[in-house]
Amino acid sequence: MEQSTAIELKSSLHHKRSKTLKKYTGLLYIAPWLLGFLGFQLYPLVSSFYYSFTNLSLGGNPKFVGLDNYIRIFTVDPEFWKSLSVTIVYVFTSVPAKLAFALLIAMILNSKLKFINAFRTIYYIPSILGGSVAVSVLWRFLFMKEGTINQILSVFSIPPLDWIGSPSLALFTIDILTVWQFGSSMVLFLAGLKQIPAELYEAGIMDGASKIRMFFTITIPMLTPIVFFNVIMQLVGAFQEFTSAFVITGGGPMQSTYLYGMKLYLEAFRYFKMGYASALSWILFLIILVFTLIIFKSSKKWVYYDDGGEF
Repeated sequence: MEQSTAIELKSSLHHKRSKTLKKYTGLLYIAPWLLGFLGFQLYPLVSSFYYSFTNLSLGGNPKFVGLDNYIRIFTVDPEFWKSLSVTIVYVFTSVPAKLAFALLIAMILNSKLKFINAFRTIYYIPSILGGSVAVSVLWRFLFMKEGTINQILSVFSIPPLDWIGSPSLALFTIDILTVWQFGSSMVLFLAGLKQIPAELYEAGIMDGASKIRMFFTITIPMLTPIVFFNVIMQLVGAFQEFTSAFVITGGGPMQSTYLYGMKLYLEAFRYFKMGYASALSWILFLIILVFTLIIFKSSKKWVYYDDGGEF
């Protein structure tokens, strides 16, 4: 009896040790991610929120100033409103154009054409390059007065345009670069198109529906989850855009491309007003949050899934 109890006790202790070992082994595996999250995400997030209430400058000790930074942003700083208005125009021109172009290319690549796999790779290359400095520099050379674009236009007897130096064209030039980087959205649209049951199109053809009608009554409704995701991701990215405007136009001419990201960068790394820049970053976060919540709330009316349910 005593021997049986001892064996059971030993087995229980071994089981507990095994569970404890597995627990700590799991923690050991996630430790690199956890340390990275704490050091590179959570700490900067919390510290920037605190610094937004201080007058922190590079090399100086932060002094708590309460809401002074936020009050100054909304009441004293005219560049805040200018950069915000330019950014909103940029977001609501570039994002719809980019998604529309991505959907168009996805529909073309969804057809049965020769060498279609090669074309899919070629069309995705711009997204691999992304909004890098090198691409922005190339864009600047292409669209300068003596650049390749104007040389092509001259072949058709079109006078050269001041793409970068004209306040009415500069932001449009940035928009074109944004639309050119359509690859990631295109891949998602292409995946969504392949998930649409062919039976729906067959039923539409039997009912005598035209291709345009099937596009708006079958393709678009079935793609709304993809559209929803793409809109959110592209909206968040567009509000944070910085590189293209900084490299191509420097925010000019006449602040026509003075995006919010440039305003934030200059306050932090040119004027070294880290506390003020932190306040600007949190305002940007709230602006993005508001637009995101509006899209989430409205999605109940237009996003549908295969099971017929709503988001």
